[in-house]
Amino acid sequence: MLFNPFLDMKKSYFLIFSLLITTYFYGQTSDTSELDKNSSFAKVQEIENFKMYPNPVINGVIRINTLNNAQKSIQIFDILGKKVFSKLIISEELNISKLNSGVYILKVFENGKTATRKLVIKSLPSESFSNLNKTLC
Repeated sequence: MLFNPFLDMKKSYFLIFSLLITTYFYGQTSDTSELDKNSSFAKVQEIENFKMYPNPVINGVIRINTLNNAQKSIQIFDILGKKVFSKLIISEELNISKLNSGVYILKVFENGKTATRKLVIKSLPSESFSNLNKTLC
């Protein structure tokens, strides 16, 4: 049997096309309400009365308040999705001064519930601190 690259390419294109068509039509339904009722995805419950401040963070400390104020697991991700910070806290205050300025995603887990928010960390130039001290004195 001779190797024919044209026939192998036709077979490859046919398989790719078949896979795309199957993937597109698999699970399609005309009634979306039935899909919502029978959804196998677990609904994520939001933490009640979740508050975080200040945002943007300037002094390296953020406060996180919830209705229960129970123990919380904190995870912070950079914009590429890499986990850059993780901590378990009991108090409201979280020290994030070791993180560079930038935009992050903050995930908080408390009693099986989750809250996800955008977190902005800004750093003041060192001269701003000296000017601030001069005006306060």
